[in-house]
Amino acid sequence: MAAPEPKRQRTHPNYELLYHPTIPGRGEYVRLVFEAAGVPYSDPANEDQNNGYPKVQAICDANSTGDEEGNPPAFAPPALRVPGAGKDGKSLLICQTPNIVEYIAPKVGLAPADEVDRLHANQLMLTALDMSNEAHDTHHPVAVMLYYEDQKEESSRKAKDFRESRIPKFFSYFERVLKGNKQLGKGKYLIGDKLSYADTTWWQVVDGLHFAFPKEMEARKKEFPLLFATFYPSFKEEKGIKEYLASERRLKYSMGLYRHYPELDRQ
Repeated sequence: MAAPEPKRQRTHPNYELLYHPTIPGRGEYVRLVFEAAGVPYSDPANEDQNNGYPKVQAICDANSTGDEEGNPPAFAPPALRVPGAGKDGKSLLICQTPNIVEYIAPKVGLAPADEVDRLHANQLMLTALDMSNEAHDTHHPVAVMLYYEDQKEESSRKAKDFRESRIPKFFSYFERVLKGNKQLGKGKYLIGDKLSYADTTWWQVVDGLHFAFPKEMEARKKEFPLLFATFYPSFKEEKGIKEYLASERRLKYSMGLYRHYPELDRQ
């Protein structure tokens, strides 16, 4: 007789993450919520690129006016499909990283229970994602459809401002958030006394910046002790996260959202 399926797998729908294969990208903010919560999900494009990636491409059909189950057309991945969660028991398809994260986090236990804390968690996630977008713009400051090599001069200027102005601005803010929560006796998290989607989002931004700007990150360590000495390393030891980071499911950074160009880093 086969072993019984774990209860956790029976009590959650078949979450299907639709995103590009091989790169962490913006889909990683969604993956970390599932992994931290220990909730199963499928990632078709990475599980089987030949048969899975067409599912991602299909939702981005430029001629689509919506799918057969009443969902409006998607603009771009990531998207999340949830069977039975849409209108009249049909599948739900939602897009936009913060929209997806805010939808799943309460369902998997990674959102604060208190309404005020949830508002603050969402505020922190959106601020972290602002920085994520600015990091992307360091290698595509002129046009997304142009290669980096076509805008290297502008990228150099953008990266310099990002390193010298934007990194300390964002980091000082999150350092103050950590300090304030610590003073409330809540410990090592951004908000409250347990891990939330605000933490998973902000950690991924900081980790991506370690890849993209390793020299800059090393130089900033002493300025932000709570961030670098407590928050960043302790997150890696969280249940679910530690196992995920050591697994093949954790995709390597390459030429996606966070990219490492040595000439854009601190010289």
